[in-house]
Amino acid sequence: MLFDDLPRDDARITPGVVHLPGWLELGQQAAVVSQLREIARELAGTPLSMSRPQLKSGRMQVFMLHLGRMWVTEPTYRYVTHVAGHRVPQVPENLAEIARQALASAARYDAPLSAWADTFRPDMALVNYYPPGATMGMHQDRNENSLAPVVSLSIGDEALFRIGSTETRNQPWDEVTLISGDVIVFGGPKRLAFHGVPQTRPETLPDGCGLKEGRINITFRQLDDR
Repeated sequence: MLFDDLPRDDARITPGVVHLPGWLELGQQAAVVSQLREIARELAGTPLSMSRPQLKSGRMQVFMLHLGRMWVTEPTYRYVTHVAGHRVPQVPENLAEIARQALASAARYDAPLSAWADTFRPDMALVNYYPPGATMGMHQDRNENSLAPVVSLSIGDEALFRIGSTETRNQPWDEVTLISGDVIVFGGPKRLAFHGVPQTRPETLPDGCGLKEGRINITFRQLDDR
């Protein structure tokens, strides 16, 4: 790994955005990957299987697996609980607890995040698998009814995370290098900010993280405030 030997402390990147380096230890990362792999196997061959979504702008580079709700693009972008009679599996409680604990850790560094520390209820998780070198363009997470923070866990190859304003995809941006086990939390004034992954760095994953190549990113969201 390129950055694993450098000092990396918890940090508020900008109001509403907190970086927690190395938050999930290596053995836990491998356990999460194994758990997600088993869920993906169970869903293979169904409409819920891990796949690359087709958008109006083209097919995405990443493969997506949905927990709690499935994000669909037709006829409009929205979350659904069933697809062709198949129920989207719930977010496993151990993964939801990881997200809650990560938000509680991030809340120590940022007041807007602290407002959600005791009430965050992650009822949807989007698992993105980035093949080596894959990227994701700047976008907003704006289909949720709740403005609860988004908790994002990285496992595998290093990636460059970029977050900008709520108005435009253009600069200025803040950028953070994420390595396996890192968490990014964004909420408050940055909850609807454009963000993306303009670069991943193949062959930088650590031995023992559970992946042979590529990167997994799990984003936990709370869909409503009920």
